[in-house]
Amino acid sequence: MDTFSEVSPPIVLLVFALGTIIGSFLNVVAYRLGTGERIGNARSRCFSCGRTLTWRELIPLISFIIQKGKCHSCGSRISWQYPIVEVTTGVVFLLTGLSFWKDGFNGGWIFLGFLFIVWSLLIVISVYDIRHKIIPNQLVYFFIMLAFFGEIFGAPISELLEVGLPKILAGGGAFAFFASLWFFSKGTWMGFGDAKLALGIGFLLGPWLTTVAIVLSFWIGTLIAVPLVLLGGGGLKTQIPFGPFLAAGTFISWVAGSQMLAIYQSLLF
Repeated sequence: MDTFSEVSPPIVLLVFALGTIIGSFLNVVAYRLGTGERIGNARSRCFSCGRTLTWRELIPLISFIIQKGKCHSCGSRISWQYPIVEVTTGVVFLLTGLSFWKDGFNGGWIFLGFLFIVWSLLIVISVYDIRHKIIPNQLVYFFIMLAFFGEIFGAPISELLEVGLPKILAGGGAFAFFASLWFFSKGTWMGFGDAKLALGIGFLLGPWLTTVAIVLSFWIGTLIAVPLVLLGGGGLKTQIPFGPFLAAGTFISWVAGSQMLAIYQSLLF
């Protein structure tokens, strides 16, 4: 299992399709969280005309394409958030599955499911942060607990000191770094929710990969935020949510952080 070419196309499509279905649900969570609406039971509806949507209008990606991005009933525009989140989740699930396949499925189904849940949380946190400029406590606390118990207490007892302690220190260090930015800037540079998110990222990745994730998040943030500030006209007062950059840096670090560190070390030595 040294190359991705050994993965059969049906499995690739299946994993991607699973991701788009989960992404569709994440859209619902991002829209309804904090509104008082039930997330799991209430039927999906058009936000313009209020009509309950049929199953044909809820097929991830396909329905959006067939309906040309419009409500079948009233013709109002459907937000591009829906297909973007569905595609993003599908790609994230696919890359995660391919990485597992390449590593000989090390960790098993339970760990793969754990990662799918972690990435789903980071995606919905990112979408909510983009929409509302805040990271919801319900989601970030769940992410912290999942990372802590999954990565630290999930390790064998014999490895708790070797694996668990560095991850606890990584979480604490990442939290302290972002909390200090929040404190000294009085919330203008960074939100306290970003510090909470960084705590979970440290638990998840450990010291070195957390460092890679944070560096990547600032690079990505700079590449995206600077054009937005210049084109938005709001100047330095423009609010740019940092949660999505942290989430993107975390995923990239998990997928390729070890290779990045190896290249960096080879350049030094």
